[in-house]
Amino acid sequence: MRKLFGYILSPIFYLLFGIIITVFHPIQWLCLKLGGYQGHKTCVDVLNGFLLCTYYALGNTIKFTNKQHLPTDRPILFVANHQSMYDIPPLIFFLRKHHGKFISKIELAKGIPSISFNLRHGGAANINRKDPKQSIAEILKLANNMKSKNWSAFIFPEGTRARTGSIKPFNVGGIATILKKVSNVLVVPIAINNSWQMVRYGFFPLNTFTRMRWEVLSPIEPAGLNPEEVVAQAEAQIREKIS
Repeated sequence: MRKLFGYILSPIFYLLFGIIITVFHPIQWLCLKLGGYQGHKTCVDVLNGFLLCTYYALGNTIKFTNKQHLPTDRPILFVANHQSMYDIPPLIFFLRKHHGKFISKIELAKGIPSISFNLRHGGAANINRKDPKQSIAEILKLANNMKSKNWSAFIFPEGTRARTGSIKPFNVGGIATILKKVSNVLVVPIAINNSWQMVRYGFFPLNTFTRMRWEVLSPIEPAGLNPEEVVAQAEAQIREKIS
């Protein structure tokens, strides 16, 4: 029955989603030109708030839980499992005060209204997985901005989406680079549940009446730990919360 509703509601979702990213593309450009970084960031925050609303067109719900008292005077590396592209707007919107930037595939930095513009101009590290030198250079640039501008970052250490919700082993590489370069960074795991259900049948139809959950978990102080230990702690916390 949920799949049947997906055939009915998915076109509505895609229409709304498409209108929003198309309308916000020139608005982002204008905000960047007139308001600089802060103007552009505010626009991106509002954009992602609107994108969250499109989830409800499918009857899906969002629960974002953050009981942690996270600092705003030091950079944070948010480490999350990755279930679908729809993981991202809640992270941007609900954690907007931390100025989080994404480590993303370079392919996403072109061709998608609003989203590609933000990846190119908003401070993301757009990495080419086939070019290790370019990838390291992008992550180092992000790390330097985290250190100098007090930005935070989001990383999905599985490397790719877990299409059935099960967690893939976490990779250490990108996290280790940031830990080495940003001495005062705080690592914060985030567990994402059920967003994979939204794309259970692929891009069409989208699944309906899904309860999706994001939960910010206990921070990890990297001081005194090697990268492998930090990643192992983050992965263990997230695995414990995935249902």
